[in-house]
Amino acid sequence: MKKHILEKLLWLSFICLIISACTQSVATLSSDKAVGSAIPPISTSTSTEEIDSPATEASSTPTPSLAVSARFTIQAEDDLKPALTALYSAAFSGETPVFVQTGGDLLARQATLNDGTHPKVEATFLPDAVLIAQSNISVVVEFIAYAISIEGQQTLIDVGALPQTVTITDQAGRTIVIDQPVRRVISSHGPTTAIVYSVGAKDRLVAASYLGAKDPLGSSVMEKMDTRFPGIMGDDLFSQDSFNIEEAVVLEPDLILGSARSAWIDSVAALDIPVVLFEAETPERLKDGVILLGQLFGPNCAAQAQAWVSYYDTTLENIQTAVADVPLEQLPRILFTGTDPLRVASGDMYQTELIQAAGGTSVSVELSGYWNNVNLEQIVLWEPDVILVPPYGGASIETITDNPDWQILDAVQAGQVFRIPKLVAPWDTPAPDSVLGVIWLAERIHPQVLPMTCTQEAAYFYNTFYHYEVSAEELDTICAIK
Repeated sequence: MKKHILEKLLWLSFICLIISACTQSVATLSSDKAVGSAIPPISTSTSTEEIDSPATEASSTPTPSLAVSARFTIQAEDDLKPALTALYSAAFSGETPVFVQTGGDLLARQATLNDGTHPKVEATFLPDAVLIAQSNISVVVEFIAYAISIEGQQTLIDVGALPQTVTITDQAGRTIVIDQPVRRVISSHGPTTAIVYSVGAKDRLVAASYLGAKDPLGSSVMEKMDTRFPGIMGDDLFSQDSFNIEEAVVLEPDLILGSARSAWIDSVAALDIPVVLFEAETPERLKDGVILLGQLFGPNCAAQAQAWVSYYDTTLENIQTAVADVPLEQLPRILFTGTDPLRVASGDMYQTELIQAAGGTSVSVELSGYWNNVNLEQIVLWEPDVILVPPYGGASIETITDNPDWQILDAVQAGQVFRIPKLVAPWDTPAPDSVLGVIWLAERIHPQVLPMTCTQEAAYFYNTFYHYEVSAEELDTICAIK
């Protein structure tokens, strides 16, 4: 009898050991879950104690000693730890992080100078502070996304790590105080909408006017860039000429973006919603506008804006260096026409700046204002080597090349009439995409000396600033000589 009781006790002990081992395995695996409000909190106790042993970088499972105390480890300088603790606790319902001296799954450090030919944009959660994944634990990547999101920005505002308001002077010279974070935006100005996308703030848009998104290529690409595009495209409601106040009230924006030349500025003031105006007809003004908009949307957008400015400056410097040995009198003479061939860009317009940046000379540089009407006799006197046609307003190469009157021009006879490219935003407008217009034109008129190609730069640009992997077919279409 005693023998049977002893055997039963041994079997019961063995079964308990198996159950205990399985429970520990499940607890370890459950520590690698998604970040944010959807992540269930860890039921074990947590600690902010410094740990010297590095986390395993190549494994998606935390080391056993850390599995019960943190989802991942963080290596950070002391001044960054309070903000990281706040973000971690917000993301994981009151849990606290584990910081290590070396080998953390997540590295938080001061940002380095973001410059060079192809600057890299890193996740910036505080001004001049970035987050870098050091292991392939999925929750680390998702935590980084949370840290630079609107919710993460709000968390840092709540603990005083980021300001509650931002004071800016817009490009109409008006000083405006903007509450942070900006969550809901109406953009009534196509070039400004392009800037919103290029600084990584497209998720803030509730309605927007777009450049170049009405044709089949532009609309199809825009839907791939932003799945919300069909629902937020608001060209018929919000533009430079008109602004539907009733619809704006329904959308409840906390910021309105527009052109400094908008016709509705005074009437919209009654909404008591901050309005920021843009005017960027020179490279310097465009750069200022990008930096300004980045400041409105928090540290990560500000860092992306600065990266674009660095890329723009470096690109234009490289082109100018490449054409520096070309005598001034040998620079190609270029005519930029508008929606009508006899309507041309003035010297005050961004298109003239684009021509000069690409190593050309605008034949209409002496004109002032905006689009100017001229006659064919004047164009003949200018003797352009190249004629450019915009990709909007129904303008086409054939309007010029199929007209017998234009055959008197050498540029037409030589086939030097080109249409400015675009993917969505036209490359000649004062939008971030215009850096590609400079590259494309420089490649057309200085093919032997240019140290870059349109296809290479367009691939980098759209992947970096629009987070869109442009296809080889799209690159062939937009960079082709037409």
